[in-house]
Parts: sequence; structure tokens; C-alpha cells
Amino acid sequence: MKNRILVGAVALVSSVTLSGCGYFSGSGGGDRTVTVWLMKDSVSQGFLEKFTSSYEKENPSVKLEFKIQEWSGIGPKVLAALESDDAPDVIEVGNTQVAQYAESGNLRDLTLESMRDLGSEDWLPGLAQPGQISGVQYGIPWYAANRVVIYNKDIFKAAGIDDAPKTRAEWIEDTEKLNTQGNQGIYLAGQNWYVLAGFIWDEGGELAEGGGGDWRGTLDTPEALAGMNFYKELQALGDGPMDSDEEKPPQNDVFAKGNVAQIISLPGSAALIEQQNPELKGKLGYFPIPGKSAKAPGSVFTGGSDLIVPKKADQRSAGIAVVKALASEKWQTELARTMSYVPNKPSLAHVVEGEEGTAAMAEGASQGRATPNSSQWAKVEAENPIKPYMTAVLTGGDPEQEAKKASERITAMLAGS
Repeated sequence: MKNRILVGAVALVSSVTLSGCGYFSGSGGGDRTVTVWLMKDSVSQGFLEKFTSSYEKENPSVKLEFKIQEWSGIGPKVLAALESDDAPDVIEVGNTQVAQYAESGNLRDLTLESMRDLGSEDWLPGLAQPGQISGVQYGIPWYAANRVVIYNKDIFKAAGIDDAPKTRAEWIEDTEKLNTQGNQGIYLAGQNWYVLAGFIWDEGGELAEGGGGDWRGTLDTPEALAGMNFYKELQALGDGPMDSDEEKPPQNDVFAKGNVAQIISLPGSAALIEQQNPELKGKLGYFPIPGKSAKAPGSVFTGGSDLIVPKKADQRSAGIAVVKALASEKWQTELARTMSYVPNKPSLAHVVEGEEGTAAMAEGASQGRATPNSSQWAKVEAENPIKPYMTAVLTGGDPEQEAKKASERITAMLAGS
């Protein structure tokens, strides 16, 4: 889910954020008010004030009114707003949430604007694809974040490793060297299914395939099984628990002890790790998750936000204009530099050069993907049969049998069972 992928990212946000705000209104005296729902901690107060001042100056007939929302319980709240006659004009939503909102039939079709005005052919696929349902673009990509490898430079140096690995084979070879002398080569919890998804995509597999009401789980395909096999090989080069995910215990806490060479996380985790262990300050590096060849990084799950416009919004045209501005090159650049996010186009990745963690994230985002674009996928994540499947395989279960069971459960859930 969007809020989970960005947990580490907010560590890089300015200390003055919107976390304490529920409302922000521009000072303009425009005769039209555009109401925008933004999620808590998505942007800093400074960014919002700068955008508002500039936009209202360029559009004197418009006043911007921002209302900050909590992620907890946001799904039903957005659905209710879409049905109401008092819908906001623009809503920020998690990129994987667009499908469930589009299913309501209450979203504005933004296909024309995306192609004519916003250069949709260059968008990050992990943001653009979930925003498109049956060929219609409902969600406009706003920003992204994805996992990278965070590593301990001292442990790499002691193992004689000078350069970050570019391929899976090099990564395994290096991690084997690192997994000695009391150090863990990598700390990878057994149920980190977002990481597994990337390995599956690299092999040409999927978590599920289909469309409409005809989705089926596909963890039992040869490609998906190959992804799980690589996960097992990598996970064995450390002491990550096989029956838990990256939050139990928090992998940042484990890494902060100083004897772990690598974790797979958001770059923002580094700041949290350094807070726990100041001796690691300046000793942490980043690289994209390696791919099967050196031609491109490995596939990663892209979390982030899209912007949608309700059909029943009072200021639909003005709302679309605000969306265009927020998604424009000018404000994408400002947002990426202010918030350490990945901008919505790979062609803008250069704007975060010099920020090692964000630059690694942006490089990896070029191979970003999203979870299956089904309105029922949230139910799959809530129960998550992928996690026990991973544990079963890591503890010696038959991969094909366990994958078949998990796939059947996913199929049933995507069918509404």
C-alpha cells in the first residue's frame, strides 16, 4: 500500500511538515475556490506555501484550499466523497488505490489531458499503469518512491568490494563474501513480499494476471517460481527470520547494530538508522537492486501517489488545471528536490543528482511496477497469502505445491470470495 512504501521516505522530509495540519488555504482573493485533498506528510508546509503563492499569482481568479487527510480509513472516506454532491476538486490517492475508486464510476476521464498536456508517454510505468483502467487514464502520476539496497561501506571495504554489484550474479557473489566474520551478508526477512515481487517480475512472471472479474493468481508459473528461488538463495546469506516480515523486528533496528552489510529498503531508512547508531553516519551507501543483466536495474515495486478528479467536483476544469501544474516539470522538480521523491518521469531523474539515496531510487524507478490492477487487490494484501507461501518455501516446503495453494487463494479473493 502507498502509506507503507513511503514510511521511510518521510524521514527525509523537512522537519516542518503538514503532520499537524488539517487545513491550509491560500491568501488569494480568487472568485473560484479549488479544494484539494492531500495526504498527511506527502508534502512539506514550505512546498505547499510556495506552490500556492505561485499558482494564485499566475491564476488570480483561483483560490486554493488544501485539506490534509489521514491514511487510516481513507478508502471509505474517498468513496463517500466521490458519491456526494460536495466532492473535493482534486484528491491525492495511493497509486494502487485508483482501481477501486474508478470502479465507482465517479472519476473524471483524464486521458486527453494526459496525452495532450502532460507527456504521458514518458511517465514512470509504476505510477501510470495503476492509474489507467481499461485504457482510460483516471490517475495522473504525482511522485514515487521505491526500495534500494542500503549498505555498510566499512563492511564492503573490509571484504574487498569496491564497486556496487550491477547484476544478480555479482550481487550473490559479493553477498557471500560479506556473510563472514560475524557479519550478515544481507538482512532479508522471509516475508518481504514486495522484494519478491520484483524478482518475479524480473523473471517475466506476475503475482496475478487477468482483467475485469477474471483474475487469477500466478505464483505457480515457472517464471514466478524462479523469482522465489532467487529470493531463497539471497535470503540464506543472512539471519533474517523466515516467518516474519521486515517490520517484525524492524529491519532498521537490526541494521543499526553494525554487523549487517545490506538491507533492502527506502533511502529514508538511512536517516533513521543513523539516529539509532550515530557511528554509522557517513558510512552508508546506496545502489539500485541489481537486475539479471547490467543493462538495467532489477524490477521494483513503485509506491507513490496519483491525482484524481471527481466527476461531481464543482470546479472540475479548475481542478484539472491544478493537477496539470502539480504534475508539470517545474513543480515535479521542486517536489523531488524538496521531498527527496522520485519525479513522475524518468527524464527528470537528473534533478536529484547529487542526492545519493534519491538518485539510486530514481535509477531503480525506471524498472518500477505496481501490484495487479484489480479493485480487489487490497483484500489480497489484507490477508496476504503470499507471506505464508514464502515462509513455507524457505522452511523446506515444496515450492510448486505451496505456490499452487497461494495462487488458488489469490484467485478466489480477486473473484470476491
